[in-house]
Amino acid sequence: MEQEGKPRRAIRVTIANQTFTLLSSGDDREVTELAHRVDDLISEIAARSANVDSSRLAILACLHLADQLQQCERNLKELREAVQSRAQKFQSLLDRMIEDIP
Repeated sequence: MEQEGKPRRAIRVTIANQTFTLLSSGDDREVTELAHRVDDLISEIAARSANVDSSRLAILACLHLADQLQQCERNLKELREAVQSRAQKFQSLLDRMIEDIP
């Protein structure tokens, strides 16, 4: 959301029926979309949970998002390892081809 060198602006969003003013130098639409995603997630959790207060809903939403982040980080690590492995194979093939050049 933050972009170096750009001035920060106030963006008003509503999450769980509460209005927040966020300062961001990023794209207003992105900030608004993120707020909508969080609001939707909290609404989904609230629909499945009986009589849960807003702070617990927020914590459950944070845990859900942290779990998604952790899975993305695992996937990224696996992808980086696969790319590194392939890069090493290509490097080895190139080295062999160069050695074969008279």
